[in-house]
Amino acid sequence: MSLRAETARWLGALRSRFPELLDELAPGGRSPAVPAATPSPVNRSRTTAPLRLHVSDAIRDITDGVVELEEAVHARLGLPRPRHARVPQRIGRLLDLLDRIGEHPVLAEHVRDEARRMARRCARVLGESEPMTVVEGRCPWCDSVSLRAFPERRTVLCINPGCRCDDPECDCRTDPAHRHAWPLHERHGSPDGDA
Repeated sequence: MSLRAETARWLGALRSRFPELLDELAPGGRSPAVPAATPSPVNRSRTTAPLRLHVSDAIRDITDGVVELEEAVHARLGLPRPRHARVPQRIGRLLDLLDRIGEHPVLAEHVRDEARRMARRCARVLGESEPMTVVEGRCPWCDSVSLRAFPERRTVLCINPGCRCDDPECDCRTDPAHRHAWPLHERHGSPDGDA
């Protein structure tokens, strides 16, 4: 898949899923923008649901990220500062600029990476887990059959919590959450490719 096509896929996914985050902010079918009835002696029921702070944080992060990305693209392409708009409209404008963005390889990679990061965060908050596949072969460090490919990250990880390497500087010695990783194109790589 070309860099442009991959970027378009991530931006498209983010544009279509972002409104779902707004629906998730206050579950129960009522939009957070619609004021709820005030409890009173006549109306004792409280119809508002508690805000989900992790959703709120994701909305803020993605909104800020899209605004900053669009401003960076406009600055690099010599365009005037972008007009204020909602996130889906800003993403649509970025999609319209993909051909021009592609003329600047460093910018194109940055846009793709940011689009992927934000789309993945959106999906995680909405409860989607990243697909994972088993990789044949053994981990070069622990020799277990615990290698898994994560295509969205383009990474292969050893999921064995006991995996340790012989590099004294590696985080596997001090961080139980650390996982050795290799680029997906290397399949399961070599011991020199650990993260």
